[in-house]
Parts: sequence; structure tokens; C-alpha cells
Amino acid sequence: MDLKYGDTSFPLAIPPERLMGVIRPSAPDPDGDPAAIISEALDRCADTIATFRPGERVVIVTSDITRSTGSEIYLPLLVERLAAAGIRERDMEIVVALGIHRKQTKHEHRRIAGPLYGRIRITDHECDDPGKLVMVGRTSTGIDVVVNRTVAEADRVILTGAIGFHYFAGFGGGRKSILPGVAGRASCMASHFAVLNPGEGTGRNPLATTGNLEGNPVHRAMVEACAMVAPEFILNTVLSPAKRIIAAFAGHWREAHEEGCRFYAERFSFPLEKQADLVVVSCGGYPKDINVIQSHKSMEYGCQALRRGGVMILLAQCRDGYGNATFFDWFRFRDLDAFEARLRSHYEINGQTAYSLLQKARTFSIILVSDLPPEEVRAMGMTPARTLDEAMATATGLLPADYAAYVIPEGGTVLPITM
Repeated sequence: MDLKYGDTSFPLAIPPERLMGVIRPSAPDPDGDPAAIISEALDRCADTIATFRPGERVVIVTSDITRSTGSEIYLPLLVERLAAAGIRERDMEIVVALGIHRKQTKHEHRRIAGPLYGRIRITDHECDDPGKLVMVGRTSTGIDVVVNRTVAEADRVILTGAIGFHYFAGFGGGRKSILPGVAGRASCMASHFAVLNPGEGTGRNPLATTGNLEGNPVHRAMVEACAMVAPEFILNTVLSPAKRIIAAFAGHWREAHEEGCRFYAERFSFPLEKQADLVVVSCGGYPKDINVIQSHKSMEYGCQALRRGGVMILLAQCRDGYGNATFFDWFRFRDLDAFEARLRSHYEINGQTAYSLLQKARTFSIILVSDLPPEEVRAMGMTPARTLDEAMATATGLLPADYAAYVIPEGGTVLPITM
């Protein structure tokens, strides 16, 4: 079996008698035309698009390069529908929902926009430029919702992206395109802070977890913020592990998203009878292992299949390093209580992810196969390796002779659930 790593792969050699199973989503690769799937979804929005009027300014929000969405397929089809309704291309703009991520390169813009590149204006959201932000309201918990001015002042807003699991917002897609996608940094931080329970030392809210929307405080903040912008509709895709569109959901920004989340949960959860001693996880290659922050998702999901004290091998190239300049700085806190206290007093989204990573590094033995400097991997509480063979050799020395293992070839797309 070959496991993806960046743009390449490593062969896995594991004794058959040690292997409990391979954890994969049940969603099959599509047998239909992706363009037809998108067109059928857009048909559900035909009445809404028919209300668009020539001269109106239309903003389409879409995801950055760290998330495979099929935008090069769905954006041209969406623009075609808008043009048929009389919207001129010069009155359309694509805003890339960076949140607090880095700006995109021209090459990345070309990948996102596909054949629209050079025809439709495409800009990156800037979370730290006050002149490009505007406050649109305040949530029930007191979060000031500050968003991209271009989005807020558009006549019509359409949200696009992909639905997948998110380790504390429940699911990606839908409302997340507004907050944190096109929100100011302070709004992003405040909404994500809801992942923590009130009170020092009380840790994470148990409802702010993968695959859960009900009672999830982070999801609630995102929903309230999205309602303030009131998008016309959403177009969200679901992709197979091979990054092909298998479904699309379009319509009301909340109802269509929830429908897509139900579809995703049914096909990308994997029931287990028991946890294993060893879990070998690939993020699924580039871009899912582009940096540590993105790769953490696979670590989070994969841990659900691992017994406490077990060993995880995570294949994550991390060609872009950590994904944020401040992420690694958080690992100066080696004690989890001190880490949490600092996180509460100086909250950062990246600090939350770093805290979650360190929690897992203290609970399990994690061997990271990556291009990162070995001393930095050790500073994060993990064991570095350059190849899968090296990682397996290290893991064998930590495991009992009769260990049992799972393999997860697409760790960023499947959630193991112990029954």
C-alpha cells in the first residue's frame, strides 16, 4: 500500500497479522460528470438568480488553496448563470476567504479561478487592513462582527466552498465563508475563543468538536455572523478523497449547508469496534499536508482510532512550514496548564491549534514524517522521521510485539467513531 506525502508517496510495509483494517470513507468516486453535478445544484437557485438585475455588484466568496473545493469547475458555471441573468463580468468579483491565512500567489489564483482567471477580478481578503473592513453587527455573545468591506457593500453575495469535517466548528463550508473566511482578525479570534469553556483550567467545550453542530458555540457564532451579511445563496461541494466532486448543495445559506453536512457525515464517518495500538495516517497528500495547521486535522481525526498511550505515525510534508508565523512560538509552553492560561489571556486561533496538538502529543506517541527541521518537531512534543520506513522502525520499538494497527490513507477526510 502506498501512502501519499506531498506530491509523492511512501510504500507501507506492515505485517498483515498486525493490521486490524484500513479506514476509508464509504463515499465512492463519482461516476457522473462534475459539471453536471454542479449544474443540477445551481438549478435549485434558478429562481433566486432570476431576481438579479443588470448593474448590481455581485461578490462570490470562495476558499483559498489550502482547501480543495473544485472551484475551477464550479466558478465558471456559476458565472455563466449570472451572465445569463444580465450581470456583467466587470460587476462580478471573486473574494478569496483567507481568514487569517497568507495571501495567494498569482499561480494559486489561477488554480482557484480556472478559466475565469484574467476575466473576473479576484482579490484576497485582508483581515488586518481597517480600511477594507466594516462592522456589520454584534452576536448574542458580544462578538463584534467585522467583515470585508467589498463583501459587506455588495448588492449580492454568494458563498462557495467545500463541506468537510472541522475539528471544533463541526463542519467547514457554508457560514464559515463569512466568519472566519472574510472577517477581521479580532472577530476571527473572538469566535474561535468560544472553543474554550468559561473559567480558568476548564479546557475545551465538549460540544465544539468534529462533526457536531448541535449546541456548538463556535458554529453558533458563525451562523449569527453569516445572517448579518445575508448571502443570496451558497454553493458547496463534497469531494471524494481523490478530490473529485461527488455532490453539490446549493440554496439557502443555512439549510443547504446543513443538508450537505448530513450527507458528508453519513459517508465520511467510519465506525470502529475498538481502538488500536498503532495508527498510520496520511493526510492525503498536497494540499492537505501543505502545513502543520492543515495537517493537524488528520491528526485530530486519526486519534479517534487510537488507544490512550498508543503510537501514531503521521505523514505530513508541511512544505509551507507551519501555516502561520506565530504558530511555532506557542510551543515555548511545555506544560498544558500554563499553555491554557496563556491562551485564555492572549488568545490566537493558531495558539488554539497548537494547544490541541500538544494535548495529543502528551496523550499519544506521535511520529511525524515531514520536511520540518527535526529539532522543531521535537519542540512540539513529537518524534521526527524523514521516511515512513524510519517511522515504522521507531514505532516498532514503542509497541508491544502483538500490537494491532489501523491505516488511514486519507486522514483529512474520514472520522473514525468508536461504537
